[in-house]
Amino acid sequence: MYLQHLSLTDFRSYAQVELSLEPGVTVFVGSNGLGKTNLVEAVGYLSTLSSHRVSSDGPLLRFGSDRALVRAKLMRGSQTVGLEVEINHGRPNRARINRANPVRARDILGICRTVLFAPEDLALVKGDPGNRRRFLDELLVTLLPRHAATRSDYERVLKQRNALLKSARGQMYSRNGISESHTATLEVWDQHMAVAGATLLAARLELLERLKPHLAAAYEQLTDGSKVLSVQYRSSLVTATEDESDEYSVDSFETEQGKDESEDTELKELAAMSIPELTERYLCSFVAARRRELERGLSLVGPHRDELELVLGQAPARGYASHGETWSIALSLRLASYYVLLDDAQIEGNTPILILDDVFAELDVQRRSKLAAIVSTAEQVLVTAAVDEDIPAELSGAHIRVKPGGLALDAG
Repeated sequence: MYLQHLSLTDFRSYAQVELSLEPGVTVFVGSNGLGKTNLVEAVGYLSTLSSHRVSSDGPLLRFGSDRALVRAKLMRGSQTVGLEVEINHGRPNRARINRANPVRARDILGICRTVLFAPEDLALVKGDPGNRRRFLDELLVTLLPRHAATRSDYERVLKQRNALLKSARGQMYSRNGISESHTATLEVWDQHMAVAGATLLAARLELLERLKPHLAAAYEQLTDGSKVLSVQYRSSLVTATEDESDEYSVDSFETEQGKDESEDTELKELAAMSIPELTERYLCSFVAARRRELERGLSLVGPHRDELELVLGQAPARGYASHGETWSIALSLRLASYYVLLDDAQIEGNTPILILDDVFAELDVQRRSKLAAIVSTAEQVLVTAAVDEDIPAELSGAHIRVKPGGLALDAG
C-alpha cells in the first residue's frame, strides 16, 4: 500500500495543500517550524485517529478554524481507496470512504496502515506505563479494527465505575458505610467492567505473543546483539498491591525478581483462559479489592493498571538502559509493529506505510545506517528532516522542500 495523494484543509499550519506522492522513499526537508511534520502527522492520523504529538484533536485545527479536512487517495494493490476525515471542534468527527455517505470516524480504522517513528517514542521506554499500554492498544486496533470498540467500551465503563466509587467513598466517610443502592449499582458496573476488561486483556495477550519474537529480532538487527530485549506483561490480576501508583517501581525490581517465576506461570494461565473465565477472575478481584477501591475512590484492578515491562538483558530497560540503548529499544518496538503488520498483510497492497519523523537527527551514525537499511525495503517510506545531511545514503528517493511559501520538488 502507498499514499498517492494527500489533501489538507485547515490542518495545523496549512490552509490548503495538495501533495502527490509515489512509492518508495520521499523525504520532506525544511527548517523547524515550517510544517513538514504536519504533513506526516496527517497521514498518521488517518491510521490511528490520533496524533503522535498531542493528546487531543484541538491543536490539529488551523487557528481560527472550527474544522479540518484530511483527504487521501491510497493504492492498495490494484485498488484505489479514497479516505476523508473531518476533524471538528466541539462535534463528533466524521469520515467518508470513497466519497460515500459519512460514517463514524472509527469506521475507517484499518484501511490506512502506518507505522510512525518519532522522537516522542522515547516515552515508550522512559515514560509511565500508560505510554506502553497505548502503544499496544493502537497496534491492536490497526491490526484488528473491531477492537476500537473494545477499547472505547472499556474506557467508558471505567469512567462510570470510577465516578461511582468516588461517590461511594464520600458516602462511606460521611455515613460510616455505603447504601444498598450504591452497592447494587457497583455490582452492575463490576459486571460491565469485567466483561470489557476480559475482552481487552485477552486481545492484548494474544497480540503480545505475536510481537515478542519480532521485538527481540528487531533489537538484534539494530545493535551488536550482545544483549537480548524481552517484554513481560504484568497484569493487575496478578500483581495488584496496596500501591496506588500507576507506575512500576524500578527501585523494587530486585525484590520483585523472586516473584517473576510465579507471575509468569500465572500469566500463562491467564493467557489460556477464555473471556468468560477472565471475566469471572476479574469479578473475584473486584470483590477482593473492594475495600481499597472504596477508600481511594478509583478502580485498582483492570487493564488500565497493567504494565508492559521491557527488559534488556537481566535489568528493566526503564531506569537502567543507556540513552543509546533506549533509542534502540524504542525503534525496536516500532519495527516489531511493522513486522507484525507485514505478517498480517495477506491481502495484496495491505503493507503499512513507514513514517520517520525527525528520527535520524537523534541517532548516531551506526544506528542511522542500520535503521535506514531495514526500512528502505518498505513499499513507501515518508521521512522528515531539517537538513539533507541527516538523511542516510541508504534512503535515496524524492526530496520535497518545505518552504515558507509552500512545497517544491527537488529537480535532482
